[in-house]
Amino acid sequence: MKTILDPRHLKRREAIRILFAESYTRQKQTSELAKLILEKKVKIDNQIKKAAPAWPIDKLNRIDLAILRLSVYELLFTDTPPKVVIDEAVEIAKEFGAESSPSFVNGVLGTILKGKKNQKA
Repeated sequence: MKTILDPRHLKRREAIRILFAESYTRQKQTSELAKLILEKKVKIDNQIKKAAPAWPIDKLNRIDLAILRLSVYELLFTDTPPKVVIDEAVEIAKEFGAESSPSFVNGVLGTILKGKKNQKA
């Protein structure tokens, strides 16, 4: 059962904190997860752009963008079950984002997941 003290949840929160700070200025210290995400930022951002064409990357709420970058990374480059990725993203968006953040994050990730499934079919 997931709790806020789950080490995976804490690792995700730390990565989001770093990604959020990175959107303002280059960070000297980053976690291994944040490094992996930043290495694939262009590919991740392209997926976000396709899934939310009405929202240019530079206009997105920066915390939503950090949450999306982490979640898209997990969807595309890890074996974490998509349901877990989306659930975690929505929970973190509820905690840190604006009122509309959870539904926005859920919608973008759902669109990306559908695209990923269609590519495999």
